[in-house]
Amino acid sequence: MATTIASGTLTVKLTESVSLNGTAYSAVNNLTIAAINEIQQRIVTVPNSTLVKLYDFTGIGTGAGSYDRTTLKYLRITNKDDTNNISVNLLGTASNTWTEITPGASFIIATGVGVVQGVASAVVPTPTLENLVTVTAYSGLVNNVDVECYVAMT
Repeated sequence: MATTIASGTLTVKLTESVSLNGTAYSAVNNLTIAAINEIQQRIVTVPNSTLVKLYDFTGIGTGAGSYDRTTLKYLRITNKDDTNNISVNLLGTASNTWTEITPGASFIIATGVGVVQGVASAVVPTPTLENLVTVTAYSGLVNNVDVECYVAMT
């Protein structure tokens, strides 16, 4: 069976604006990514004190959450909570790194290849970036946190 889905162009628009002392400061940045032929968007509840796998790039299985890192062109995680932070872990092929997403904020990456390096100590003069293996979230010790997961692939 041949596909009937025509690929499309993903457009991401990031707008920032603030007024300080009566002066407006703003920026608009647009990103367009051609040949997108698969997207997934979902809301995931991360239970308190629980590590939840949001994205899997191991090549095992298909369906929600399982992806081919070589076709990944856009990945976004948005913290939909109005009070609580969410911790996100990027696991590479040899190391991992954590980042925190505050309420209402988003975390974006645009590839699954050569995207992460975790170093426990010392100065890293030049990065040795690893391929993405998994992305997990942890909500902390008190409350469940909802996150929106959006991914686009070619």
